[in-house]
Amino acid sequence: MLKIVVCMKQVPDTNEVRLDPVTNTLIREGVPSIINPDDKSGLECALRLKDADPDNVHVTVLSMGPPQADVALREALAMGADDAILVSDRAFGGADTWATSCTITGALKHLDYDIIITGRQAIDGDTAQVGPQIAEHIGIKQVSYVEGLELLEDKSGVRVQRQFEDRYHVIDVKFPCLITAIAELAEPRYMSVGKIFDAYKVEIPMWGLKDIEDKLDLSNVGLKGSPTRVKKSFPKQGKGKGVLLTDLTADEAAQAIVAKLQEKYII
Repeated sequence: MLKIVVCMKQVPDTNEVRLDPVTNTLIREGVPSIINPDDKSGLECALRLKDADPDNVHVTVLSMGPPQADVALREALAMGADDAILVSDRAFGGADTWATSCTITGALKHLDYDIIITGRQAIDGDTAQVGPQIAEHIGIKQVSYVEGLELLEDKSGVRVQRQFEDRYHVIDVKFPCLITAIAELAEPRYMSVGKIFDAYKVEIPMWGLKDIEDKLDLSNVGLKGSPTRVKKSFPKQGKGKGVLLTDLTADEAAQAIVAKLQEKYII
């Protein structure tokens, strides 16, 4: 039995994100949430492996977040995942990437797996740190930026295509291992109607601090266990209106462009 664990995060839809001008934190109230896109691509990859051999592949989805993140887990179940687990506790609040990866590692140590799939990065943080940190905490092989994956012929590992600047690497990696998925890995499927109904009949287990503390260093949990802090956040600024220059010769246009670049200290 090939056992796959997909680590998934519920994130705010970034098209709708607003910042509190006083606290410089995200305003999440009333903001729609989605499954992080890279994570969803990783889930689809796992489900395709299951589709190819449904009796011998088991997919578990694991998410760390507030109680409402169970909506994202139910979406994963409706897509075809076998099991879902929510890691949630007030003690985990305020975690940076280090504390998050430590907590998720504590949960993973209570599970059996051959391969762990995470997204490359979450759209609300864009650090691309949590997946590799999990692999380092556990002490297993890892390959990041995966855009293609297939089982090795003897099913002892996977052959992955790793995105690399203007080309790619083909890497064979034995189990157990962790990969981080990019959106190009797989286009996520839609949920099926029947599975949507089934997903909302399931009781999703919620693991709190007491459930996984035997595998945790409590000094690395939550806000107190986070060595980094966000000093200030800024919303993306809109671009100003451009200046249209007309009735210029080619030489005059070139001189005007050079002058503007010098004014902006670009050249």
